Amino acid sequence: MSRMSVFNSPLLLGFEHFERILDRASKASAEGYPPYNIEQFGENALRITLAVAGFSIDDLNVSVEDNQLIIRGRLEDADGDGEENRVYLHRGIASRQFQRSFVLAEGIEVQGATMDNGLLYIELERIVPEPEVRTIKIESSPSESKGKGPKTIDVKAD
Repeated sequence: MSRMSVFNSPLLLGFEHFERILDRASKASAEGYPPYNIEQFGENALRITLAVAGFSIDDLNVSVEDNQLIIRGRLEDADGDGEENRVYLHRGIASRQFQRSFVLAEGIEVQGATMDNGLLYIELERIVPEPEVRTIKIESSPSESKGKGPKTIDVKAD
């Protein structure tokens, strides 16, 4: 069953990439680990906070790929004794690798990332461009510049 596109109007030119972005966003929202918050500060500042307890800065990677913010976490064996030498009586702390993605709108830029007490903070800012008004010059077509009008053909009815 094919789904109906919101952007299939002939009046919406060049918005096909928004449909792809919405598809990516809906797939990314199905992820559940690690938990996160999104906060807004003022008009143009956002902060994403991820709970990454047990991960060090070296275990995390934050990147922007094709208007998509991607946070990856992969635990390395920190103490060198390996998982095979550990015996857990209860294991409630998640230590699995993860990838969390956020689709960024045009004009949203990542300002930086910090980590404090098991929380990864990613600062975002909406860059508001100055409004731009352009005047488009209307040029005459080659037939008008030569002073010739459109050609007509006389048709006689019998």
